[in-house]
Amino acid sequence: MQAREVLLLEIPPSLDAALSRHLAEAGWTVRLARGIDEAAALQRGHGCRVGLAVVDSAARVTAADLRRIRADDPMEWIAVLPREATARPADAQALAASFHDFHTLPVDYSRLLVVLGHALGKADLLRSARTSEAANAGRYGMVGRSPKMLDLYRALDKIVRVDAPVLISGESGTGKELVARAIHQHSQRSRGPLVTVNCGALPQNLVQAELFGHEKGSFTGAHQRRVGSIECAEGGTIFLDEVGDLPLESQASLLRFLQERTVVRVGSTRPIRVDARVVAASHVDLGAAVRRNLFREDLYYRLNVLHVHAPSLRERPGDIGLLAQWVFETNSAGREAEVLGFSPQAIDAMEAYAWPGNVRELVNRVQKAIIMCDGPLVGVDDLGLERVQNASAAGSLAAVRTASQRDLIRQTLEQHRFNIAASARALGVSRVTLYRLMHKFEIAKDAALAARFGVPRAERTDSV
Repeated sequence: MQAREVLLLEIPPSLDAALSRHLAEAGWTVRLARGIDEAAALQRGHGCRVGLAVVDSAARVTAADLRRIRADDPMEWIAVLPREATARPADAQALAASFHDFHTLPVDYSRLLVVLGHALGKADLLRSARTSEAANAGRYGMVGRSPKMLDLYRALDKIVRVDAPVLISGESGTGKELVARAIHQHSQRSRGPLVTVNCGALPQNLVQAELFGHEKGSFTGAHQRRVGSIECAEGGTIFLDEVGDLPLESQASLLRFLQERTVVRVGSTRPIRVDARVVAASHVDLGAAVRRNLFREDLYYRLNVLHVHAPSLRERPGDIGLLAQWVFETNSAGREAEVLGFSPQAIDAMEAYAWPGNVRELVNRVQKAIIMCDGPLVGVDDLGLERVQNASAAGSLAAVRTASQRDLIRQTLEQHRFNIAASARALGVSRVTLYRLMHKFEIAKDAALAARFGVPRAERTDSV
């Protein structure tokens, strides 16, 4: 049985030792503090579950003082104070908000011991609930216990036991890299390196060299031999994020690696054997990309031996509050001591919001809110959700129209492999109009994407 300890805080210090004596006789271990700083130090060392604050009519123990003392541990406080102190509205409100109970002088020891016992029981329940919640809040370094997240954990349980390629699907911001890291860290390759490559960020003319390496003098600027990312993953895992952005030439080289487990550096003909597991991710539907001839079908099947889906926040009812609280607790160093948590309205707003940026957006908004919040609770305005939702409601029709037009133009261009004349005919507009719409919807710069699809320049840049 755990020892019954009570943190006894006396402000101002009392010369009467009767209270400590009665508590000790009743089986309590008393940790006596004469001020807030001393109480905080004692609590760090002993972790008492119950506190007893003895104050006179002029003294004040604020909610901030109690938070300083208890830190992040559930702890119940009881106030012992003169009867007249409870008559002041401000003090009465503070008592109700910050203390489990209060006891007026003179001390009725039998009643006080009963109240202490109840407070200890409540603190134990809170600590047990927190431990249970922390244990059940998630797995694999992820937070969430919605049905979709449970499906993800079950899939990972199987995936980490084998060594086959894995394809991770999911929208931007859902944590695909976190899933890849979990696969690596819980697999038999965990002692090897995890090498991450953002395929969408690689310059097209350097993709081959970045992935497969190059020999000295193989191209302008190749002043020395360079080992590629796949070689660097020897004995571990290579994570190819946004693999759908790879140009067709590099897709063929990646397919060769998956089939033969060898790479050939740019400027060399010598195959180099590499033992690395491939985990790939994409926010686009690679199956649809295959049907539109934008991604190699044979590579798709080689990558998609095992598949796991990182669910969006819209698919995770009940997880948003858990995630927000996790961000709040992990950013304790960056928040004001007075910020206690989220208002009920903020929780409701977060649950109702669509989160187009998923977990990445939630983390960003909560981090900003807990830094900029002026009150004790983070509100809807602190999160910026009310402004976003009002703007969304006001401009929803225009936004839907714009998104529909943009998607139609992009799909038509991809279907016709960025042939402007053919795409314009399919859309029923002139080439001039199509160019104007591409510029309006910022698709004009996507001509760079066409190069990744292996479309000859003459096919996609017809003169106006």
